[in-house]
Amino acid sequence: MKLARVIGNVVASIKDPSLLGEKLMVIQPLDDNLKNVGGLVVAVDTVQAGPGDLVYYVLSREAALALKEPFSPVDASICGIVDDIYSVGIPTSDDVFEKE
Repeated sequence: MKLARVIGNVVASIKDPSLLGEKLMVIQPLDDNLKNVGGLVVAVDTVQAGPGDLVYYVLSREAALALKEPFSPVDASICGIVDDIYSVGIPTSDDVFEKE
């Protein structure tokens, strides 16, 4: 599993039948210090995440297994929304999430 920040969504009027009703999100992968790394990824959202959410996602074959149809043509799936992180050397949620 990898961490990412949801930065937007994708609207597709025509898609594979196995993806009907599934939400596609644009995510920015993050490194261990929660800094942007690599290019943007489009991922199927299986947990109802929204823009700004810190999420974890899986790639490759495991991405399809997160869906109802395990043979869906997907390369990335959002599998969870991160509420908090506690680890030595990694910023806390107070450092990462915007204060309201």
